[in-house]
Amino acid sequence: MTRTRVYLEVGAKRTFAMAPDWPGWGRSGRTADDALAALADYAARYTDAVGAAVSTDLEIVETVAGNATTDFGAPAAFAGADSAPVSAAAAERTAALVSACWAALDRVAAGSPEDLRKGPRGGGRDRDRMLTHVIETEAAYGRKIGVKHKPPALGDRAALEAMRADILAVLGAPSDGAPPPKGWPVPYAARRIAWHALDHAWEMEDRRPG
Repeated sequence: MTRTRVYLEVGAKRTFAMAPDWPGWGRSGRTADDALAALADYAARYTDAVGAAVSTDLEIVETVAGNATTDFGAPAAFAGADSAPVSAAAAERTAALVSACWAALDRVAAGSPEDLRKGPRGGGRDRDRMLTHVIETEAAYGRKIGVKHKPPALGDRAALEAMRADILAVLGAPSDGAPPPKGWPVPYAARRIAWHALDHAWEMEDRRPG
């Protein structure tokens, strides 16, 4: 198995370790070492989510500066490779992985009760509020790559699938690397969308009662 390329997004309080070739596989920690350890710890969960084995032999290929969003808890910085051309095969693979992350979230939600255990500070969304948050956020992310849908209502599967199909059409198309005007590079959008879906899927799993 080949080494996994990783870039570090370093904020003032938090660092993310992101695997650019594996959308959705990204974790954070207070330091770079913490983030890399967390990324390796989640390798098995990511493999279960997308159905593809990943290597925990990590190779740091870039370090980028984070910002307030990084410190808040979401990967926000573009990587250098995000401006590179994307081949048809690579784009198709990316779209398939993002779709797998959505499917993983659906599976976890189907096996989770509405009422989840509270988080370590006594808070946290329950299942349906979490799913609504993910859907609304995906609609906002979609606009960053030119996909304009009103956030589908929870339970409106047809509307959700239509929005996601339009997002996948962009993610799965070859690109010269230029982002839409005032938008996000498509590879970054894929990582952010997939990371957000899996981050909440794993939170939901961890907060199941019992």
